Amino acid sequence: MEIERLQVPDVLLVTPRRHGDERGYFMETYSKPKLATAGVRAEFVQDNQSRSEHIGTLRGLHFQRPPHAQGKLVRVIRGRIWDVAVDIRRGSPTYGQWAAAELSAANACQLYVPPGFAHGFVTLEPGTEVAYKVTGLYEPEAEGGVIWNDPTLALPWPIDREPRLSVKDEKLPEFAGFESPFAYADWS
Repeated sequence: MEIERLQVPDVLLVTPRRHGDERGYFMETYSKPKLATAGVRAEFVQDNQSRSEHIGTLRGLHFQRPPHAQGKLVRVIRGRIWDVAVDIRRGSPTYGQWAAAELSAANACQLYVPPGFAHGFVTLEPGTEVAYKVTGLYEPEAEGGVIWNDPTLALPWPIDREPRLSVKDEKLPEFAGFESPFAYADWS
């Protein structure tokens, strides 16, 4: 398993090694000790999976407020996505900066998104399935987010059409004026 720090160093790209033969392949997709060597002390408590039928389905940018904050380990089991994490920890040297990677079933890459980041992705193939581990249970009252097309963040979403959004995601606030519930000192 290879672990690489991205543009925002707390966001990690995890690439499992595939061992293949004529039958197919085997790969280790999660190793607590290996992630710990990269500084990840996460205790995952829930696994989630989503399926998006259409190219351009955008989910995010989401987070859960403390004390229900979530770290995520995201991977694609079918299809392809552009996955992004935005640092929303007040006082962080990378506050408002983002890291992104293309994840696919073919490349087997995973993105580790720590608590204190807004997370989102857009599908690049139809019938895309995403699976992710989280460090906190889902709590509807703790949901938060930032609008996907915020002009301050200027995320370069790799789509050439308006995305398919949930009603909830259409109404998320802009980053300008956003009051983050995360302090860097608490989540670094």
